[in-house]
Amino acid sequence: MKSINERYTDFKFDFVKYINKIAKQRKIIDIYYFVAPLKQDLNPQTYSKQQKMLSRLRKSGVIIILCKRSKRDSEDGKEIHKIKEDDIRLALQMQKDAYHNKFDTALLFSGDGDFAPLPEYIREKGKRMEVIYFENSISIGLLRACEFKGIKIDKKILNKFFLRE
Repeated sequence: MKSINERYTDFKFDFVKYINKIAKQRKIIDIYYFVAPLKQDLNPQTYSKQQKMLSRLRKSGVIIILCKRSKRDSEDGKEIHKIKEDDIRLALQMQKDAYHNKFDTALLFSGDGDFAPLPEYIREKGKRMEVIYFENSISIGLLRACEFKGIKIDKKILNKFFLRE
């Protein structure tokens, strides 16, 4: 979401409402959210926001898949934390669900080119994969791999799904 506006975060986004809008009249089987849990001691305020969001998602029936977080130093010497294993966990989950015939069409919310091989496997199982991606954040390889080119998310659409306090 930060590719559209620095102020946008997952913490205040209504994923379930947005997914229902994107899915239109289709029946939603499962919604997965892949995340690396934050450490409370590093930033208690951000940790609290993440925990509230995860609780809200769980109450809405979203399946939370916990991934690892790694830390490293950036070029300017600052410590940064990156989520790890999310790509592989998502791909494996989608393959497993396709194998078990859980869906007809999978919606992938990513523009990451690492997922470009996934649509081929999904098609071999008689399924479709649609990609939902942020403006200026899509791999051409992923778009080419999907038979349905997907839906580009823009600021106007995104704004409608932020929780208001």
